[in-house]
Amino acid sequence: MVNSDVMSALASRWPENKINPSLDRIKLLLDYLGNPQDGLKVIHIAGTNGKTSTSRMVERLLRALDLRTGLFTSPHLNHPRERISIDGSPIGVNNFEEIYQHVEPFLDLVDEQITGSPLTFFEVLTAMSFVSFADTPVDAVSLEVGMGGSWDATNVLTPMVSVITPIDLDHQEYLGNTIEEIAKEKAGIIKSEIPVIVSNQNKDAAKVILAKAIENNSPIMREGIELDVLERSVGIGGQQLTIANPYGTHSELFLPLFGKHQASNAAVALTAVEAFIDRQIDHDLVQEAFAEFSSPGRLQILKRNPTIVIDAAHNPAGIRATKQGINESFQFDNLILILAFMGDKDIDQILEELKGFAQIVILTQTKSARALSTLDLEKKVRNISQFANRVEVSDNSEEAIKLATKLANELGNSAGVIALGSVVLAGEIGSLLKGGKSN
Repeated sequence: MVNSDVMSALASRWPENKINPSLDRIKLLLDYLGNPQDGLKVIHIAGTNGKTSTSRMVERLLRALDLRTGLFTSPHLNHPRERISIDGSPIGVNNFEEIYQHVEPFLDLVDEQITGSPLTFFEVLTAMSFVSFADTPVDAVSLEVGMGGSWDATNVLTPMVSVITPIDLDHQEYLGNTIEEIAKEKAGIIKSEIPVIVSNQNKDAAKVILAKAIENNSPIMREGIELDVLERSVGIGGQQLTIANPYGTHSELFLPLFGKHQASNAAVALTAVEAFIDRQIDHDLVQEAFAEFSSPGRLQILKRNPTIVIDAAHNPAGIRATKQGINESFQFDNLILILAFMGDKDIDQILEELKGFAQIVILTQTKSARALSTLDLEKKVRNISQFANRVEVSDNSEEAIKLATKLANELGNSAGVIALGSVVLAGEIGSLLKGGKSN
């Protein structure tokens, strides 16, 4: 079997956005595989926004402790292999194929026994990650929830620490139409007497999470109460932080990421890892880990002259955080925005958030089967008065980045390009720029 065959086989599975909420399928598959997840020491991370960056920060801090680490995140920017990392690097092509071959014989068995809803793409990748981490073996795992929490495929183990990042409206068709309903699903990862670390939350979400923690007798540490970012100053290339939690205070931490939301993610990640080891981490190790940290696709600068940035924000709350980070950390007199979305997102609300934000907007679409068409996106934007001074349309992301670069060069050093609205768009443009196709 070659990698393309594996990808075809995975693609034939139910997609991640088509879900029949249940843990039955993944539990049966893991039973066949010998329950590789049972021996893992895990920090489990749920939430609407910030969970990928937080998961990556958790992994980097764990690695700073000389632990062999596993990291499972989603979605990917370019290839599913990116979702499963060992010691900070995605598993290799051969390893990916070998793990799939190990799992494959049991997939049809599960589908035959649980009819009507076959194993999904995400469930198979989750099982592959557990097999990879158990076979390595790793000392600690940073495990990101895919969607929701209570019935997410990752929620088949008891972690050492649970984490809940900011909760907002997203995936309402599966999680519920209110913050409270969504928070109830996310809080499903909270386990009996297991510490839970919580980011700043909407008050309705905070009530639900606190009630679940009390019900489970789970020690809780909440941003703004038991932990916080005491000081934050924006500098060249990132921000300087002072973080305090029940384990102590860390000052003069340089984080090479932009936006207040990333400072919050750092505080939560640090507290989670210190709860994992139940002591304060050596300050020099924290400084080194944060200073070297990167989070692909999260206000990531891909190029200078002109400055081109990609961001994977794809819901209203994420867009607000991205806007704040751009306004705080970049001084563009002329902002060129490339937009593309998946068709199942709250696009009308996102567009309202972006009204008047950029002088020039380029509308496009990704190669994803779930992508909103450029035609439909243009109709929505044309119906919004004063959305931007200038609106352009490009057939695909390659044409969009070519046009954006051309316009930025014409406008000079005061212009910058930001691509956002979709993880897929961030991945496509990232690949194009690495391949030198944007000139």
